[in-house]
Amino acid sequence: MRHFETMELPSEPTTIAPDGSAVRILPQLAGGSMAHFALAPGETARAVCHRSVEEIWFVLTGRGEMWREQEGKTAIVDLHPGVSLTIPVGTRFQFRSFGPEPLAAVAVTMPPWPGEGEAMIVTGPWEPTV
Repeated sequence: MRHFETMELPSEPTTIAPDGSAVRILPQLAGGSMAHFALAPGETARAVCHRSVEEIWFVLTGRGEMWREQEGKTAIVDLHPGVSLTIPVGTRFQFRSFGPEPLAAVAVTMPPWPGEGEAMIVTGPWEPTV
């Protein structure tokens, strides 16, 4: 049995995601993990695809766009506070930040993030800047 956990958002990034965004690792349980992602104003992440995890994102601050492609279906959606979206396993995705403040979101990864090698770099619609 796992004990319950409480934590505050770390003041500095814990790591850098394979897409180049700054990550603050949050608690996890057997079924999923949570993290805070931030992309500086004007930056564009690398496009990636996950091998085994799916994610649910909730945008906290900033503005930007998210591109997703799965089985020939492509969509670009506006990102702003209050937007929530899913990234099913095998979806190629890329996001970018507009405006004067960082684009920040919390995401739940199911199952928990397995570590290095999970994200594959793919070709996206925009030139990465990170």
